[in-house]
Formats: sequence, structure tokens, C-alpha cells
Amino acid sequence: MVKLGGVWYREALTETAFFSYKIKKLIYVGETRYQKVEVVDTYDYGKCLILDGKLQSSAKDEWVYHEALVHPLMVTHPNPRNILVIGGGEGAVLREVLKYDSVVSVVMVDLDREVIEISKKYLGEFCKNSFSNGKVKLVFSDGRKFLEKQPKESFDGIIVDATDPLEGGPSTLLYTKEFYSLVRSRLRKDGLMVTQATSIYHSPQCFSRIYKTVEAVFPVARAFKADVPAYSSAWGFVLGSKKYDPLKLNPKDVDRMLKERKIRNLKFYDGLTHQTMFILPKNMRKMLQKEKEIVKDSKPVFMAS
Repeated sequence: MVKLGGVWYREALTETAFFSYKIKKLIYVGETRYQKVEVVDTYDYGKCLILDGKLQSSAKDEWVYHEALVHPLMVTHPNPRNILVIGGGEGAVLREVLKYDSVVSVVMVDLDREVIEISKKYLGEFCKNSFSNGKVKLVFSDGRKFLEKQPKESFDGIIVDATDPLEGGPSTLLYTKEFYSLVRSRLRKDGLMVTQATSIYHSPQCFSRIYKTVEAVFPVARAFKADVPAYSSAWGFVLGSKKYDPLKLNPKDVDRMLKERKIRNLKFYDGLTHQTMFILPKNMRKMLQKEKEIVKDSKPVFMAS
């Protein structure tokens, strides 16, 4: 019989399902201008960052999520030099982007300066030294407003690591056709973008609508997934591209490019993983084909919570 003593954290997955994990140590709890922030040490997932009651990253498997979000875009582009990151407060997206010697500049735009400071202090194993890298420019702003005010700057890749589209949350308008159209306008003629796209299992409609919306804006749109145990679900991602198609890369192509670009010590991503990430199960493929709804500012999509 399982004994349930001690302190447990309970996270809502949907209105009718919860996910609980036992806390070994409470490291930090605070409120910023935008959200509640908690850093905890857990028995099963190690150190975790939690924002507004939603687990964002765990030491046990954050590398699965961040390698999945970053590397398909970086490998698909033949020479990624200038990258924009929207969100990504714990610095792990920066860590992965900076592994590429071809990168000459990374602009990271995050609304919440305090989350970055908290990450520097308590989550050094996540961000490494990425925030102090000379290639990185930090901008504390809303990602959408930044794009609207920067019409002359263009990027090879834009990585959207925003929080989930929760009703009343700060990221709702980072999942709409208007936003993705703005992203496309700030990409170079062969640029790509990628966004996290919520839980495939708990929020399948949210995932399919994000895909359909990206597809409405970009000539190439590809949905993919990665299993992230700390999220209690396979997690969805959507890539939009003006030119290059990640499906045209076979495992040998990906492994060769990773070797040529001297990308070493990846725990999750390689050529075979790239191929499997873009193979969705039959039911999900059918759902994406049937989806008709385009997410708009006037009609946003919300993740189940």
C-alpha cells in the first residue's frame, strides 16, 4: 500500500484530472508582476520550475522538451545565424541554440525579467551560462509587441517558447493567425519558426488548431511531438517554414549535419529521433486533417486546465 505522507504538489491537467508529485524541498516561492513562480525539488523529477501552477521544466527531462523544440528548426535551416527566442525564461532554449557555431546573434524576448533572475539564481543547471553569452541580447517585453516595433530586423529562425494559452494568461495572443503572420513577416525569405503547441493528449483540439493556424500562414507546416514524462503527456510542437521542409531530411542527413556542425552531447535528438518525432499516430493525423478552425485574436484557443 502506498503511503502518502509529506508535502505533495497537485497540478490540474484538465477540469477532471490532476497530476501529483511529492516535494522533497521547497526552494523558492514568489509572485512577479505577471505570474506566480515556484522552484521545488521533487523526488521523481528533480528540480522543477512551476509558473502559475503549471510545471514548465524539470531536471529529469527538460532536455527532451528543449532539444525537441530547438534542433529540428536549427538542423532544417542550412545556415542559422540570427535567431529570435520568444519566452524561454529558464534559459534552456538559449543553451541549445548557442550550441551552433553558425549563430552570430540571439535575441531573447521575455515579458518577465524576474523569472530570468530566479532562473539564474536557482536553475543554473538549466541555463548554464547562456544569459551571459556575448551573442545574446535580452529584451524584457511582450513578444508580440517586440515584433510589431521591430520592422527592420529579420531572423533565420524564430522559436516561440511561450507559456500555454490559458484563459486570462499572458500568452493567449501568441497562438493566433495575426501573430503567426507577424512572425512570418520578420523571417528572412528562407526562415522558419517553431512553437510549442500544448499537450497532444489532454488538449488535442488546442494542438490541432495551432497546427491549422500555422498551416494557414506558412507554405510548409509540420506538426510533431515528443514524450515528456513530467508533463504526463506527449507534447505537441508545430513548425512553419517559408522554404525548407523537415520531412525531407532522413536520419542520415540529420546525423551528418549534427556532426558537421559539431553538435555533441545531445541526450534526446538525433537523426532517428527526428524521423520519429514527425510520425504522428493515425488518430492524430486524422484529427489534423479534419480540423477547420483557425485561431484568431477575436477567437483565441485555450488549453484545458
